Amino acid sequence: MCSCRRLGGGLVQPGGSLVLSCTGAGFTLDHYSIGWFRQAPGKEREWVGCISSSDGSTDYADSVKDRFIISRDKSNNAVNLRMNSLKPEDTAVYSCAARFWTVTTCWEIDQYEYLGWGTLVTVSS
Repeated sequence: MCSCRRLGGGLVQPGGSLVLSCTGAGFTLDHYSIGWFRQAPGKEREWVGCISSSDGSTDYADSVKDRFIISRDKSNNAVNLRMNSLKPEDTAVYSCAARFWTVTTCWEIDQYEYLGWGTLVTVSS
């Protein structure tokens, strides 16, 4: 099962940065494709981005492209989501999802085998 945790506080000012870490309990995340999703209050779940297990390639939603970066931290068996230039509209519960090896369409939550517990990120002044 994968879990998602914040590295740093959950309340961030607009323009600030925050890192979320997705860790795998009992399995090696290197062998899994990881997707990040978020759900804002009163809204549907939204795909944020993903990283492939096969070649490490990443893909991002247009709303976060050039601001968010997904990377692997092999020493800690984790996949990090670095969020820069945060905006109030980035406020949401963020979750990571995992599937062994590859996913066909990484923006679809149904492609994944595991969904981690979410963590709330609030962007506000």
